[in-house]
Amino acid sequence: MYIKLTSFLVVGLKRSGVSIAKLLLSKGADVCVYDPSSDKNVEENKRELVLLNAKVVKEPLEVLKNIDVLVLSPGVPIDSEIPITARRLKKRIIGELELASYFISSPIVAVTGTNGKTTVCSILSHVLDKIKSENLLVGNVGTPLSSKLNEMNENTILITEVSSFQLETTSRFCPHIACILNITPDHLDRHYNMQNYIFLKGKLLSNLKESEYAVLNYDDENVRVLSKNTRANVVWFSKEYKVDGAYLENGDIYFNEELILSADEINLPGKHNLENVLACVAILKLLGVNNSEIKDNILSFNGVKHRIEEVKNINGITFYNDSKSTNPDATIKAINSMQNPTVLIMGGFDKGLDYNLVMKTVADSKQVKELILTGDSAKKMYETAVLNKVKRVSVVPDFTSSIKLAYLECESGDSVLFSPSTSSFDIFTSYEERGDKFIEIVNGLK
Repeated sequence: MYIKLTSFLVVGLKRSGVSIAKLLLSKGADVCVYDPSSDKNVEENKRELVLLNAKVVKEPLEVLKNIDVLVLSPGVPIDSEIPITARRLKKRIIGELELASYFISSPIVAVTGTNGKTTVCSILSHVLDKIKSENLLVGNVGTPLSSKLNEMNENTILITEVSSFQLETTSRFCPHIACILNITPDHLDRHYNMQNYIFLKGKLLSNLKESEYAVLNYDDENVRVLSKNTRANVVWFSKEYKVDGAYLENGDIYFNEELILSADEINLPGKHNLENVLACVAILKLLGVNNSEIKDNILSFNGVKHRIEEVKNINGITFYNDSKSTNPDATIKAINSMQNPTVLIMGGFDKGLDYNLVMKTVADSKQVKELILTGDSAKKMYETAVLNKVKRVSVVPDFTSSIKLAYLECESGDSVLFSPSTSSFDIFTSYEERGDKFIEIVNGLK
């Protein structure tokens, strides 16, 4: 498209919306912006964009008639009124991720999956930093791709976390390496059913050519079937099978029969992180990193904030912040990583997920001694816990009380695990804010 002769409406003015609007304005485009929120940060963003010649609109449906392209932020569902009207008017709909990619020539490594995206992207960036390979960590990690165009060149590797919300508005996005870690139920309040959710994850592979690579989890059936829908070179990773790619054999990690490291050496809790490391090994080998550099620098990685993050030990009780666990599968992985008797705190915004499997895990766990529930989802979680015969379960009225009760129920040598199993939007704006609040409350305990 010819940017200077194209008019845009950007809907949603948080990080990605503001970033792409600034980029379009810098290229001389005619840009209208819209966000109905009265949030202080959104209002500040509007004022900043007006100074750059953007037009703030109050009636987006009227404006749609006169623009060429609708740019939709990830927080705006594709089936909401504005994009539905835009489709009816035959307007192009695109997201920040894909639109920003049109302006770059740097190689993109795109990682998606229900769980593990941030950990894998963080490990990859950590290793590349350590070997002084120029890279940027962007995407769903909180740094829009469009915000970093001035910091990259054709050799900058863009480690890009991609969410299903972003994939709703992609049609031509084509990374050099696309990785799908796993697909388990999540965001079904927005995506309706698993079939649609799997389809969206698979869109990451749809534009790959024969010169690109798809790094896929052989052990996940939902991921494995997607290999049939890509022209890219498929490189597998697996804990269970000796595959063409990265695999586990007799406790060691190999890449196509080359020994990389021992699984026992990995400095990350939980068996799920073994899968994350396998994916990283496959990607790093495709990027040309040698075996000793992969080993040394993966072993020096100590984890991601808000993911089974050890916060503090108080009177022999260790507190873990797992706010990033926003679905049952992530909480199951966190439970299975616990070594000591654990009081588990769950709950948050109810986004329509099935909690039966996680409650069965709680009931069967030798580590979980008590379950404490809070938030909008507490009632549904409690009913599911009772059905699955969880023996000790409490419901508390607020977030702070859940942490204080967990502390009271512990004795020296126990752990408190905050792993909500759902999103934060009942009282927080993000899992980061929720995790930071957990840390703040824990630091105030005596």
